[in-house]
Amino acid sequence: MRVLFGAIGLALLSGCVTTADLEGNEPSISAVTKKDPKQYALCVFPKWQAARTESSMVETENGYRLWVSNSSMADELLDITRTSTGSAVALRQRMPWSAMPGRSAVERAVRSCL
Repeated sequence: MRVLFGAIGLALLSGCVTTADLEGNEPSISAVTKKDPKQYALCVFPKWQAARTESSMVETENGYRLWVSNSSMADELLDITRTSTGSAVALRQRMPWSAMPGRSAVERAVRSCL
């Protein structure tokens, strides 16, 4: 019973999490690739969509941003930034220690497209 109340309390405390909130988190994956941002994003995005249909992607001034969100919370945020030799990649996650649906596929896509 205590575990149930603890889980409910944690869920209530987590509240709404936006992509802006995730920007403050340390990246769970930080890497570089020789691929340009568009090439890398187009490799990762279909894999994210297959794992989590709530995936979205936008082009930014310096690259691309991908995210996965459910009803009111962003779960995953991937920033792909242009560098002189390719791209820098940073994956930030809400509660990176938890096993959310599709999380392993999301992480696998980030690594496999490098």
